[in-house]
Amino acid sequence: MNTAVQGDVIAIASDHAGFSLKVILREDIERKGFRALDLGTDSLDPADYPKIAESLALTVASGKARFGVVLCGTGIGVSIAANRHLGIRAALCHNVETVRLGRRHNDANVLALGARVIDEVTARACLQEFLVTEFEKAERHSRRVAMLDKAVNGTFL
Repeated sequence: MNTAVQGDVIAIASDHAGFSLKVILREDIERKGFRALDLGTDSLDPADYPKIAESLALTVASGKARFGVVLCGTGIGVSIAANRHLGIRAALCHNVETVRLGRRHNDANVLALGARVIDEVTARACLQEFLVTEFEKAERHSRRVAMLDKAVNGTFL
């Protein structure tokens, strides 16, 4: 199955800038019947987003979580950091349409959000869309995702 189903583990993590929004989204994940695996941070104290994103990426890549949600101020830093890990396809999204396309066309397995650039309503809608949208599996999309998953040292051959 290419969508999250009730009972699946959804990893969630943020740096200090995304902490408050992470708490809200973690509650949404649990309210929808999923198991939220909160990987930190646990306060508004400064935290290094590369370490936070790495923890989440390794959790998703290992299969310990079906999907991941990672936040920082803009979402840019955590998306770059998460995408450094093989098997991670983190999509930085700002609205429901970018989430939908990230899941349908790119089989995104990590949703990256910027807590300082989107509001709570939009973030919650993005999470909902991320959890219910399936990967299309059209040949062109599957071929491209396979290329991404095989990439080593920036080579897609």
